[in-house]
Amino acid sequence: MKKLLITLLVVASSIAVKAQILDPIKWSTSLEKISETEYVLIAEAKLEKGWHLYSQNVPDDGPIPTSFSFETNEHFELIGNASEEEGHTEFEPAFDMKVKYFDTKAEFKQRIKILSNELSVVKGEVEFGVCNDMQCLPPTTVDLNFKIREGSVENNDTSADKDNENATTTKETQEDNKDESKKGLWSIFIIAFISGFAALLTPCVFPMIPMTVSFFTKQSKNKAAGIRNAIIYGLAIIIIYVLLGTAVTAIFGASALNELATNVWFNVIFFLLLVVFAVSFLGAFELTLPSSWATKVDSQADRGGFIGIFFMALALAIVSFSCTGPIVGYLLVEAASKGGIAPIIGMLGFSSAIALPFALFAAFPGWLNSLPKSGGWLNTVKVVLGFLELALAFKFLSNADLVLELHWLEREVFIAIWIAIFGTLAYYLFGKIQLPHDSPLTHISVGRFSLGLIVLSFTIYMIPGLWGAPLNLISAFPPPQHYSESPYGVGFSKLGGGTANHSELPEGAHLMAPHDIITFNDYDKGLAYAQKVGKPIMIDFTGKACVNCRKMEQNVWPKERVLNILKHKIILISLYVDDKRPLPPGEEVESKLEPGKKLKYIGKKWSEFQTIRYKANTQPFYVLIDNNEENLIDPIAYTPNVDEYYAWLKKGVENFKK
Repeated sequence: MKKLLITLLVVASSIAVKAQILDPIKWSTSLEKISETEYVLIAEAKLEKGWHLYSQNVPDDGPIPTSFSFETNEHFELIGNASEEEGHTEFEPAFDMKVKYFDTKAEFKQRIKILSNELSVVKGEVEFGVCNDMQCLPPTTVDLNFKIREGSVENNDTSADKDNENATTTKETQEDNKDESKKGLWSIFIIAFISGFAALLTPCVFPMIPMTVSFFTKQSKNKAAGIRNAIIYGLAIIIIYVLLGTAVTAIFGASALNELATNVWFNVIFFLLLVVFAVSFLGAFELTLPSSWATKVDSQADRGGFIGIFFMALALAIVSFSCTGPIVGYLLVEAASKGGIAPIIGMLGFSSAIALPFALFAAFPGWLNSLPKSGGWLNTVKVVLGFLELALAFKFLSNADLVLELHWLEREVFIAIWIAIFGTLAYYLFGKIQLPHDSPLTHISVGRFSLGLIVLSFTIYMIPGLWGAPLNLISAFPPPQHYSESPYGVGFSKLGGGTANHSELPEGAHLMAPHDIITFNDYDKGLAYAQKVGKPIMIDFTGKACVNCRKMEQNVWPKERVLNILKHKIILISLYVDDKRPLPPGEEVESKLEPGKKLKYIGKKWSEFQTIRYKANTQPFYVLIDNNEENLIDPIAYTPNVDEYYAWLKKGVENFKK
C-alpha cells in the first residue's frame, strides 16, 4: 500500500505536451492524356477531417484562395485556366460572406498543349490556405511536378516547400510528435490504472470483491459459468467508465479541452471541488448519489443474464461513488486538459484496475482467503487519499494565481502549505490524530509506521525549499522559483557566475531568478537588443501554468554548461502564451487566424505568433534564430535530457558563428 500511494503522488504530475505541427493537407499529381499533343495536369488535395481548402475564386477580404502558377517555356503552353470541382458553397460567418470550399479531397485540372518532344516535366506550385472550426494556417506554397516520359504518366506525392521560411516541419519532427502523443496516452493510462488500484483499496469498493465473487460462484451452475459471469461483470465495469470518458470527450470537444489547463475559472472551480472531495474523504460528510438511483438500478440487476450483470456493475459504480467520485473527477479533468481521446484512455485504465480483481478472484476463488479482512485500515487509505487530494488542489489554485499574477500563492506559501499537509498526514499515520470514521487504535502496524516514516521524510525534504532549494522531486507542482517572495532564498546562492548589474539592464529586460538570465518578454525589444550586441536569440514559447516549462527551467536550465550558454551566449526572449494581461491601448491588432476578431491579450498575441510562424501551438517550444530571424537549427520542444538540450543549444550557437 505504501508503495502504491507514494507512486501515485510522484506520477500525478501533468504530462508533457510536445509541440504539434499542423499539416492537414497532402498534395499529389498525375496526368491525363487527351491526344498526342494535349494533356491534363491533375493536382489532387487530400484533407484531414474537419479542414477546409478554399476555391480559386474567393471574394475580396475572404479566406486565402487556392492559386496555381506554372513555369512556362517554349516546350508547352497553357490552355485556359485551372478548373476545379463543384465543392460546397456556404455562408461563412467568420468572413461574413458566401465562400466555396472543399473538404476531404479536391481535384484541380489544367489543360496544356505540348510544343516539343523535349518536354520531360512540367513544374508548378500551388499556394493555398486551410481552416477548420478552431483556426487557420498561414499561406502555404507547395511545389508540383508533373513528369512526362515518352507519353507515360507518373504519379507524384508532393510536400510543402522546404524553402518556405516559415515551414519548420520535417518527417522526423512529425514522427517525434506521433511518438510523444503515444507516450502521453500511455502515461495517462498508467496514472489512471494506479489510481484505480488506489480506489480499489477504499471502504466502498474493497469489501465488494469477496461479496460479488461469492455471489457469482454460488449462483452459477458450474465453476466455468461463474468465471464467465464474473469476467462479464468486469467488462461491464470497464464499459461504464469508458462511456463516461467518451461522453466527456463528446460534450466538450477533443481539440478545445487542452485550453482548460490555463483557464482561470476552470482552475479555481476545480480547486474548490478537490477541497470538497478531500474534506469528504477525511470524514466530514459523505458524498453520495441519490439513493433512488441505486434502488432503481439494483432492481434491474435481478433480471439475470447479460443485462442483469451490466446493471450490477452500474449499481457498484453508483454505490461506490463517495469513494471513486473524487478520484474519477480528478482523472477526467487531468485527462480532458490533454485533449483528444485522453479521457477515454484514462477511464479505460481506471476501470481496468477496478475490474481486474473481480475476474481474477472469480477464476481462482481460493485467493479470497489471502485478502486482508475489511477494517479500519480501509478508512486509513481513504484518509490518506483525502490528504493527497487536498495537496493537489493547491496546484490548481496556483495555476490561476500564476496566470493572473496576483502573487497570493507564491512559491514559499505553496511549499509551506504542502509541508503543513504532509506533516499532518505523517502525524496522523503515527496515530497522534483520530478522525471521525477511524476505529480505536491500540497499536500501529508495521506498514502504517513505514508509510508514516516515508511521508515524514518527504515533509523534511520540502523544508529547504522555503530557503530557495530547487526541490527537483516535486518541481512540477510549486510555482517557479522566480515567482517568489525571495527568488534566491536565504542562503541560496545565484546559479552560475557572472551576473548582470540590475542598473545596466537593457530597456525592456529583466533578470530571471534564480538563474540571473537577461530575459525579454517582448519579441521586438529582444530582437533589437540581440541585433545591437550581435548574439543569437532563443525564443522560449512558454506558459505561466505550463508544468513542463517549469521542469525545464528548474531541472535543465540550472545545469552549469546549459546555464552558461543561456546567460552569456544567447539572448533569451520568453513569450507567455497564457498571459491574460490586456494589450496596451493602440496595440490591439486583428487576428490573422480569426479574421474579424481583435487580439486583446498579450498571450493571444504570442500564441498566434507561434502558430503562424512556426506552425506549433504547444509549450514549451524553443527556437534558435539569428539576427535576421532565420532559424539556426530546427526548433525543439520539451527535452528533459540535459545532454540532448545542451547539444541543441551548442549546435545553434556554432551555426550562428559560421
